[in-house]
Amino acid sequence: MMRKKRFLFVLIAITLVLPSFLVNAEKNETKQQVPPSTEGEIASKDEVIYATLSSTGEQQEIYVVNVFDVVKAGTIVDYGAYSTLKNLSDLAEIQQQDTKLQFPAQKGKFYYQGNLKDAPLPWGIAVSYQLDGKDIKPADLAGKDGQVAITIRTTKNDGIDPVFFENYLLQISLTLDSRIYSNIEAPSGMLANVGKNKQVTFTAMPDQEGNFSLRAEATSFELQGIEMAAVPSSMSIDTPDIGEMTNEMGSLADAIKEINNGVAELRNGVSKLNDGVANLHKHSEQYQKGMSKLDQASSELVGASVSIDHALTSINEALNGSGTTKMDVSGLKDLPVGLSQMANGLNETAAGITTLRENYTVAYNTLDSAMKNIPDYQISKEEIQALYASGADSEVLDKLVETYSTAQIAKGTYSAVKEGFAAVDPTLNMLSESISQMSNTLTGISNGLSSSVSQLQAEMETLAIDYSQFHSGLVSYTKGVGELSASYKKLHSGMTELSGGTAKLEAGAGELHNGTDTLYNSTKNLPDQMQDEIDKMMGDYDKSDFKPVSFVSTDNEKINSVQFVIKTESIKIEEQEPKEKPVKETKSFWTRLLDLFF
Repeated sequence: MMRKKRFLFVLIAITLVLPSFLVNAEKNETKQQVPPSTEGEIASKDEVIYATLSSTGEQQEIYVVNVFDVVKAGTIVDYGAYSTLKNLSDLAEIQQQDTKLQFPAQKGKFYYQGNLKDAPLPWGIAVSYQLDGKDIKPADLAGKDGQVAITIRTTKNDGIDPVFFENYLLQISLTLDSRIYSNIEAPSGMLANVGKNKQVTFTAMPDQEGNFSLRAEATSFELQGIEMAAVPSSMSIDTPDIGEMTNEMGSLADAIKEINNGVAELRNGVSKLNDGVANLHKHSEQYQKGMSKLDQASSELVGASVSIDHALTSINEALNGSGTTKMDVSGLKDLPVGLSQMANGLNETAAGITTLRENYTVAYNTLDSAMKNIPDYQISKEEIQALYASGADSEVLDKLVETYSTAQIAKGTYSAVKEGFAAVDPTLNMLSESISQMSNTLTGISNGLSSSVSQLQAEMETLAIDYSQFHSGLVSYTKGVGELSASYKKLHSGMTELSGGTAKLEAGAGELHNGTDTLYNSTKNLPDQMQDEIDKMMGDYDKSDFKPVSFVSTDNEKINSVQFVIKTESIKIEEQEPKEKPVKETKSFWTRLLDLFF
């Protein structure tokens, strides 16, 4: 009897409660009413791709949230190879046939989620970790202390349409707890304060692979998931104003032009210098040969002069009776002729020396003129450094500096020996005058000889004395000729080396001019080339003309935007599970209701 009463109470309770469930079910059914079965229309579609990665970058899960801007209610068609679907706007069912999807949608925003299976991302992402310089697994790193290095590498995934890799900017963010991290270093990243934490942001440019790293001191290491966002680099990039830079480059090109012109003048001057030195060397060779012959003849001349001096002394003693023998002076009538011939020989010698002096003067003037043709202007170290900094061919610039230095050394060497060159002409002039005076002396002696013996004796005595003096001068002269000949051999050897050096200098100046001419031709359009390169570089990063395409299917149209949100697993210290406490059972309404009756 008691059991029947309880059953009756339960039946009454169910009767009281059931209408409320029926009312709620009717309301839910009303919410699930779909739009009319007409073809809907959308203005645009957005795709947001969410992906989760392991802490080292291996892909785990990927799904897409599709957002439609519906301008006409009805059935919407979309495409995608989804493994599971979820309507995020209402309870309407999404029908799927292979990759074709259909669903009813009201006017306004409509959302649905589709999970993808084994769909690759446009980027390959690898994250590696080091502790105190040694590689370590993320799981082993949790809770550790020391210097931590995190490296993130992004590469192109060749298994997917490259349009996203080529046009999307990938931004990578790491949030570092300031209680854990200190002394943070991120050479290619941007550091910012986010509350009490530090945020490190790296950016991989479109069509560029990235290699980013940070270092920090960590205490009880933990790391929130690394967040990555990829969006189209569709902003228009303004070309920077490089007017001032191009003006400076123009000034540099003008300076190089002036240098090229100066080198051309230098080449012409060096060519004239080489011609002058070659001419000088030619005359110097003739002069050197003459000096050698003169030096060789000096010993014979001195020997003959000694014999003459002894003969005159003996004649004088014989004429004066002071000698041991007396001399027949009848043969003295031939003496004036001999003296006259000797005087003529000395005159010829003086004429030869005069001719030698004239040739030397021509050679010296030629050398002096050639040296003066070397430009006096100086090229400063700053100008030379500017040339090296311009990016010109370093070999050409090395030749320019070497040729310039050689020309300055040649001019400095000439300036040092110029006084020696200038002293040769007066010496030759004095030598010529001395020989002329000796010739005049002999001529006077010859003319002054008298037929009388007394006069002859007096004049012979004078002749002997004068010739003795003449002989002393002749000895000094021949000694000077020997020294001059020996010195001039060295001078001529130097001129030979100088001639070879100026020949090389001329060849080097020609090569230098070719180099500076090439340098000028390479740099005269440098401002325009810089502008072209900058325009090209800016064009590589200006993706303002990029038109979005669907990540999910090429059949999808009216794509407004496609974005990627990627995140790695966090690295956490595992917490010890607490001992389970007995859970107090919470009785439902039905349980408590039945407990009233049973």
